Amino acid sequence: MPELPEVEVVRRGLETQLVGQRLLRVDVRVPRLRWPLAADLGQRIAGQTLVAVGRRSKYLLLSFVPETARAGESGTLLVHLGMSGTLRSLALAPPAGKHDHVDLVFTGATLRYRDPRRFGAMLWHADADGPVATHRLFAALGAEPLSPAFHAQGLYGATRGRSVAIKQFLLAGTGVVGVGNIYASESLFRAGVRPTLPAGRLGLRRCAKLVDAIRATLTEAIAHGGTTLRDFFGSDGQGGYFQIQCAVYGREGLPCRVCNTPIRRITQQQRSSFYCPRCQR
Repeated sequence: MPELPEVEVVRRGLETQLVGQRLLRVDVRVPRLRWPLAADLGQRIAGQTLVAVGRRSKYLLLSFVPETARAGESGTLLVHLGMSGTLRSLALAPPAGKHDHVDLVFTGATLRYRDPRRFGAMLWHADADGPVATHRLFAALGAEPLSPAFHAQGLYGATRGRSVAIKQFLLAGTGVVGVGNIYASESLFRAGVRPTLPAGRLGLRRCAKLVDAIRATLTEAIAHGGTTLRDFFGSDGQGGYFQIQCAVYGREGLPCRVCNTPIRRITQQQRSSFYCPRCQR
């Protein structure tokens, strides 16, 4: 599943490639995604200009404004890539394939949404319905890890009284968003925190180390184009290569890059966690 770094890589690509272009039409071939696409989506946004590409957690936020007050309602298209979705900006779009479900056709390129598993989503949020930050999908989300809203004191407060393992707390997304399985394992290694440690046992000092580790891990992953294990590709069709930088993830039995102790793998709620038993006590 594309996590925060992968979605941010896509966001940056689309911002460079498409902002300022007018949307000519929306071609929907398969409307049945995680939630059905609105039948009138094309009518509502065709003719509008893409003015910004934002992100909240793993949602891309494509903001549109009409050229005139009569040309439609301004708003934001929320896009989630699901488990296997990709968004490709194509200067010359080839014929659509089996899993190419939606095309957003702009003046200079086609933005093609491909999703073999159809777990992704495209939802329209009109500005008249209030700020996009108030959308129901964002109500329970935690802090953005690369923003000032994510800090040691906040993480410390959110973990008080929590007996759940810190790895599972990070994956839940209520304290901080976008720290998926790979990045949780890597961040906990950098912070020297074992993934099974109850979240409530982290003191303020260790919370500060974990905040710094999460930020460093995600920033490095974005710089490397994200992680491509199977089917993630950026808007330009290029895969990420953070996976070759991983210190623990996918390295069971291999020596720790710091102390040479063999990396261990355990299963937590059906997800693999990797750690160094010496560096993460």
